Amino acid sequence: MTRAELTVLVDNRAGFGCVEEHGYALWIDAGGRRILLDTGQGPALAENARTLGVDLGQTDILALSHGHYDHTGAVPLVLSSAPQARLYCHSGVTEPRYSIREGAARDIRMPMASMRALNALAVDRLRWSVEPVPLGGGIGLSGFIPRRTDFEDTGGPFYFDPLGHRPDPINDDQSLWIATDKGLVVCTGCCHAGLINTLMHLREVTGEERIRAVIGGLHLGTASAERLESTARALRDMRVGLLVPCHCTGEAAAAWLADHLDCEVHTGYSGFRLDTADL
Repeated sequence: MTRAELTVLVDNRAGFGCVEEHGYALWIDAGGRRILLDTGQGPALAENARTLGVDLGQTDILALSHGHYDHTGAVPLVLSSAPQARLYCHSGVTEPRYSIREGAARDIRMPMASMRALNALAVDRLRWSVEPVPLGGGIGLSGFIPRRTDFEDTGGPFYFDPLGHRPDPINDDQSLWIATDKGLVVCTGCCHAGLINTLMHLREVTGEERIRAVIGGLHLGTASAERLESTARALRDMRVGLLVPCHCTGEAAAAWLADHLDCEVHTGYSGFRLDTADL
């Protein structure tokens, strides 16, 4: 089974001399391969990587969880720093995206510089896919996550257009999984597909029922009491061992989960490290 060392490089919270940023990036060092899941908005990634002793130039794989600006802003930096890196993403990551609150539309799509960097990649460095993708060594990407639960949604007022006529189901949302001898370690970006949908899908994809840990954004900031209760019930049924909510989870939701789950819950931050050997 795979041993991996995980380091949160970008998050809304920061520790260990890092800077905070509304965004997310997770560094995974596993068996001599180095994977970066998301890049944050841009400015924080390089600074925090230096602080934490992470060499972005050693990136073997850059995986994008979805196409929002706060996860894709530093794509050009990573691809230029690591000319050997391959990029994996869902084919929908470059769609127009808007968040509409109180009648005001905000453009939240992937920045144009990042789109240009994707378009400039050689064919053998870019993998578009909607299907689950094995990355080798007991690690893989979920691909499209079916929406099965009746209590989960995308977590916000997301649309393809600024007038709010075309709801965005964020079908490009995907997560990364790592197989360990104690079960799966699931790494999410924002989990717009829903945490329970994600975990159910990955259990099917991998054939592994045990979920040892979940780390990443869960987008529960606007979740209703009913959604939180249903989520907690499902997590208890699945016997999840550790939850590390980051980025978009929401402080109140993270605190609620810590109070209502019987597993460990540790709020993540830039500089947070997790060694799967210690689980």
